[in-house]
Amino acid sequence: MIPTWPTELPRPERNTWQKSPQESRLKRRTDAGPNGYRGRFSSVAELVNLSILVDRNGKAIFDNFHRYSVKRGSKPFMMPDPTTDGWALLTSAGEPLLTSGGVPILLAARWLCLFGDQQPSEAIVGVEFRISFSVAVMP
Repeated sequence: MIPTWPTELPRPERNTWQKSPQESRLKRRTDAGPNGYRGRFSSVAELVNLSILVDRNGKAIFDNFHRYSVKRGSKPFMMPDPTTDGWALLTSAGEPLLTSGGVPILLAARWLCLFGDQQPSEAIVGVEFRISFSVAVMP
């Protein structure tokens, strides 16, 4: 069974969010002019840098998940896509789309991830902990 990101942890911070595609090109040297490129493979992971701000309990939840559930980052896991999951579905006018009961319809999206090359790092911010990490989102 694939471990799932703990629901008790907060959404990643917006100000540290960075995403880029994995390099999928192979450089070709040329005799003159700029280098050329060709595709190395057709399917690439998205590399995402994230951080979360947690209290002492949240740090323990993250540490337990990283250490035991994903074996210090060696196993894949499912994580809600923080740019989509839980956000309201909007009309073309930007208004939330509602059910017949007046409740907003929420989007759902999940990622299959692996922790990135660097192990998570943490910094103390007042009485909280900022845990920074990267994930590779599988295609």
